[in-house]
Amino acid sequence: MNKHFVRKAHRWLGLAFSLTILMSAGSGVIHNVMTRTQLPPPPARPTGTLDPSLIKISPADAAARLPDAAQGIAAINVRSIGMQPWYQIYTASSRAAQYVSAVDGRVDPAQDEAYAAQIASAFLAGVPVKKTDFLTSFNTEYINIFRILPVYRYDIDDALHTRVYVSTTTGSVTRHTDDERQFEARIFTNFHKLGFIPNKDLRDLVLTVLTAATCFVALLGVLLFFLTRPKRSSS
Repeated sequence: MNKHFVRKAHRWLGLAFSLTILMSAGSGVIHNVMTRTQLPPPPARPTGTLDPSLIKISPADAAARLPDAAQGIAAINVRSIGMQPWYQIYTASSRAAQYVSAVDGRVDPAQDEAYAAQIASAFLAGVPVKKTDFLTSFNTEYINIFRILPVYRYDIDDALHTRVYVSTTTGSVTRHTDDERQFEARIFTNFHKLGFIPNKDLRDLVLTVLTAATCFVALLGVLLFFLTRPKRSSS
C-alpha cells in the first residue's frame, strides 16, 4: 500500500473531521462543569399533610363514581390536595388520573392541576407559581432523559426565570432548571448530540457518519504507524 497516499488521506481527513473530536471533547468539559453546577434530579416525595380521619368514602365507593370504572381500575392513590384527601384513580381505559373526593365523593377533574401547582409551590419554598405549559411529548428543554410524561411546567417570577416540571403521577418535581442551568445544558446538547439539527433522523445520520469517519481516520493513523515504522537491520 502506498504510504504517501495513506499519510495524505490521514492528514486531510483528520483535518476535516477534527471538528467532531473538538465537539466531543468540549461536551466532556461541559458535562464535568454541569455535575458541579447543577443539582441532581429532585427526590420523589409526597407533598401536603394528610388527615386520615377526614376520609369518609371507601376506595370502592370512590371508584364506582367513575363512568369507566367497570372496565377495571389500574391504581388508586390517596393524595392530600388543599388539606383535603382525594382519591387519584387510574382506570384501565384512561391514561389520565381522575379525582374523587374522599370526603364527599364528588368528582373534580380540576384537582389534577391544583395538585400540580401544590407540588411546584412546595418544592419552591411556597413562592407563587404560574402554569406555563402542559407537556404530553418531550421538547428541546424537557428531553427524553427525564422519561416521565405528561408533566406540567410552572414558572416563578425571578431574575433567573426558575421553572419546574411536575408529574402528578409520581407526585413530584421531575426537573428543576433556570436560564443559567439551561444555557449549560444547551451547550452540552449541541456539542454532544448535535441538538441544533431539529430533525432527529437527520441528526442521527450525521452523528453516525461523523463518528464512523472519526473511527476511519484513527484506523488510518494505526495503518500509517506500521507503514512508516523503521525497518530492522538485517544484521
